Amino acid sequence: MFDPDDLAAIRSAKDEWEDDTLDPVLDRFGERKEAFTTDTDGHTVDRLYTPDDLADHEYDEAFGFPGEEPFTRGVYPTMYRGRLWTMRQYAGMGTARETNERYQYLIDEGQTGLSMAFDLPTQMGYDSDNEMAAGEVGKSGVAIDSIHDMETVFEGISLDDVSTSMTINAPASVLLAMYIAVGDRKGVPREELRGTIQNDVLKEYVARNTYIYPPEPSMRIITDIFEFCAEEVPNFNTISISGYHIREAGSSAAQEIAFTLGDGIQYVEAALDAGLAVEEFAPQLSFFFASYNNVFEEVAKFRAARRMWAKIMDERFGTDDPDSKKLKFHTQTAGSTLTAQQIDNNVVRVAYQALAAVLGGTQSLHTNGKDEALALPTEKSVRTALRTQQILAHESGAADTVDPLAGSYYVESLTDELEEEAFEILDTVDEKGGMLRAIEDQWVQRQVQDVAFERQREIDEGERTIVGVNEYQVDEEPEVDIEEVTEEDQERQRERLQTVRDERDDEAAEDALAAVHDAAAGDANLMPYLVDAVKAEATTGEICDAMREVFGEHQGGAAL
Repeated sequence: MFDPDDLAAIRSAKDEWEDDTLDPVLDRFGERKEAFTTDTDGHTVDRLYTPDDLADHEYDEAFGFPGEEPFTRGVYPTMYRGRLWTMRQYAGMGTARETNERYQYLIDEGQTGLSMAFDLPTQMGYDSDNEMAAGEVGKSGVAIDSIHDMETVFEGISLDDVSTSMTINAPASVLLAMYIAVGDRKGVPREELRGTIQNDVLKEYVARNTYIYPPEPSMRIITDIFEFCAEEVPNFNTISISGYHIREAGSSAAQEIAFTLGDGIQYVEAALDAGLAVEEFAPQLSFFFASYNNVFEEVAKFRAARRMWAKIMDERFGTDDPDSKKLKFHTQTAGSTLTAQQIDNNVVRVAYQALAAVLGGTQSLHTNGKDEALALPTEKSVRTALRTQQILAHESGAADTVDPLAGSYYVESLTDELEEEAFEILDTVDEKGGMLRAIEDQWVQRQVQDVAFERQREIDEGERTIVGVNEYQVDEEPEVDIEEVTEEDQERQRERLQTVRDERDDEAAEDALAAVHDAAAGDANLMPYLVDAVKAEATTGEICDAMREVFGEHQGGAAL
């Protein structure tokens, strides 16, 4: 890439600069710290980067052009010059009606995609009147008990005009079936439905624990979704392979890449084992990453992940299809970096994290509200979070050119380092028998926990500065409005559910549930039976229970 004579001249000039310019300043003033490192990976950050740090690079192999392999510079040729990233604010507000009102508000404010947050009972496949749901109905998102709730959420919203992301995993098949059924009732052709279901169960065993079934039937459900959507709902992304929650659990940036792509490898292998061809499902795979405070590390992380996935799909799975090699991803700013202290500081954190995501080439973005360390965000904080994206898009210049930090000696060097470290982690995962086995042995969990422990130690001992927490504190109570879900709200949801049960055709619901049970016990694709069940007004909990009877439940700490 660089002429050897030019590199020799640069090295000589650098030596002279160190002797004549740098050393006298160091002798007199020194530097702020003995060593500078990246945020979580601990890579040494050199004082200065030059073309010499990229001496071994061939442009086409390492960087290429946007929209072409190895996709380091982006998955589309024009990126944001053609179309801005989807501004997809995550929202779920207790009841379906409140969530619809929040969605209408966000659309009016200029949001370009919807993102559903579900309450914990829904995530675990329980109805709102289940004893396991007590005290949690509507607390962390919207409660969806039946197709009527899903219809209410999207009342007045054209499903063929919006893209909808659903952060749901163990019962993802059921919630997707409800969305499809609502589209059918609205007369929207299935091929016009656009969006993403998270549907990433493997990371649940690592980071979040909102699983229902053991891994084997969970993987079967996932591949059923792949197959069904390839034929029926081709523009819906069938999985969002999530590094976000792994990072939020404490992982480093390199671990986030490695474990996310490792999960992706496991899903591709499961689909191939189920008889699907790579080109049938791989273009609809999507990924989900966090964006943290170190702008340059995050940009390098996104670029490294794209390049790695292209190599993995080429070398490990042998596909020649460019669309099967593209790593398309959603980004959410980092919830764990938000502080209850001096919450206005969170606006600044979110802005820098959003900038990193855009400079790194994200396809969609959620920006956190400043108050999310305390509660569900208010309308005012959500508007500020959305405005952050809109200012970034229209005023900052970051969207005007493709991959603007490409060629930065520092960013390119950091991209290489993260790629190398992540591939080393993946090699270890392979040695342990793949991600399933590595999770079963608790190895993945221990790696993440070790990093989380060390990070907290650094904060506690003042080695890592968190503004407003362990430095620059002020003695004040946060003055914010808090969104609350009351017991009355929860009772109304339970009454709504009972009304559905009282007014539906019980025989039709029972027949549909029996069909789900039989399909689960056999080898038929489950999705058509799930769509029929939700149309028969069977509830989320009833449908999940029909599959529980066949698949059983995964017990925490049990072997995978």
